[in-house]
Amino acid sequence: MQRVNFLYKLFSCKYMLKPKDIVGDIPSTREGYLTTINMAWPSIVESVLVSLMASVDTMMVGTINPEAIAAVGLTNQPRFIIMAAILSLNIGMTAVVSRRKGAEDYNGANSCLKQGMILSLLFSVVLSLIGIIFANPLMFIAGAEKDIIGLSSNYFKIIMVGVPFTALGLTINASQRGVGNTRISMTTNLTANLVNVVFNYLLINGVWIFPKMGVAGAGVATVLGNIVACFYSIHSVWTSKKVSYLDLTSKTSWKFDKQTILSLLNVGSSAMVEQVFMRVGFFVYAIMVAKLGTLAFATHQICMQILNLSFAVGDGFSVAASSLVGQNLGAKRPDLSKLYVSICQRLALIVSTVIFLMFIFGQYFLVSLFTNDKQVIEEGAKILIIMAFTTHIQTSQVIISGCLRGAGDTKYIAIVSFISVALVRPTLTWVLCFPVGLGLIGAWIALLLDQSMRFISAFSRFLGGKWTKIKL
Repeated sequence: MQRVNFLYKLFSCKYMLKPKDIVGDIPSTREGYLTTINMAWPSIVESVLVSLMASVDTMMVGTINPEAIAAVGLTNQPRFIIMAAILSLNIGMTAVVSRRKGAEDYNGANSCLKQGMILSLLFSVVLSLIGIIFANPLMFIAGAEKDIIGLSSNYFKIIMVGVPFTALGLTINASQRGVGNTRISMTTNLTANLVNVVFNYLLINGVWIFPKMGVAGAGVATVLGNIVACFYSIHSVWTSKKVSYLDLTSKTSWKFDKQTILSLLNVGSSAMVEQVFMRVGFFVYAIMVAKLGTLAFATHQICMQILNLSFAVGDGFSVAASSLVGQNLGAKRPDLSKLYVSICQRLALIVSTVIFLMFIFGQYFLVSLFTNDKQVIEEGAKILIIMAFTTHIQTSQVIISGCLRGAGDTKYIAIVSFISVALVRPTLTWVLCFPVGLGLIGAWIALLLDQSMRFISAFSRFLGGKWTKIKL
């Protein structure tokens, strides 16, 4: 009976808020969970499918050899550093658009969409050129050995061609999430990844009339997927013949609007700092792992792909939390913002437990999906045990951080990222991998400690409630 009462209190909306925090009607438990699930499930499906598609991508490249996996994997962090400005802008897009939606400001939301698209296109063209010009130095810094630096550089140059398409699509989808339309992003990414997988099959191994391009073929397939996603996203807001909250055919001007730009930069600038700290930290982390050797780095890349399954769940709930937080703060209902974040946490707890069990009992099977190299499978299986104990912490951290970003509290997240990701994780990785001598295992222990530190910091900020008072 006591167990039943505990579970009821844990999952009931009635007990998620303190009486002093309530400022209006609270939805029933059924209504609260249905609202959250309707918002979250497309983002969760999107994140999981994108993660699975990325895993399939790695599996298909892995049919070449472990060097091919390492070559493609080395491009991940440099690519995210190049994309940091766009990702930061999109955090601002979701936060500002969701506030405008909550305040029922239709023109403000559409003005934000148009301003964001202009900025995204300008930034992405410059970033694309930088990536193409400096591909070789970036891959050398990333830790590419002589045997794979040519493969990595060529692959990186190819995917940089698709950056403007990727950026524009992501910006539109970020706006759609702000108004609660998470299904558009799901269908866009699903379509793009299907295109990617099909052309991977055709171009990596040279099927039918297509040339055998190997790793370069995987890059071309990625660009084609990005182009399809971009046009799909544009179509979703080109709505002259149907009703939609976001509409490029609306009468709102394409000219720069100072107030909208300032609102975007207010959130985006801090998010930019966060992204830079995170990506530099991840980059240094990847470099250190690469120094352990090509085989160790290939094992690491496989395990990171599997970990993305856990991250995908947290990211899906994070998108829902960010949108619901922004909309309810715009509607002057901070209590509902807190409620929906708490519901996201409860739902994620259930899913994370399932993933935890998958990692524990399926450790060898999951790694063997990517490679038949016995040494890689054996080492990867050990890492999956550490990964299992990271799952709940990572998922909760991602959700609460999404809540704070949705509220515009990006400065705090930036500071935490600087300390934890840019300083603590690389330092611990070096100490545990080399002086202590734990090798790849040490790198994953450092990851677990980093996630724990970020979770504690974000959760304490959430409980403090300062994020509910930020104005955008």
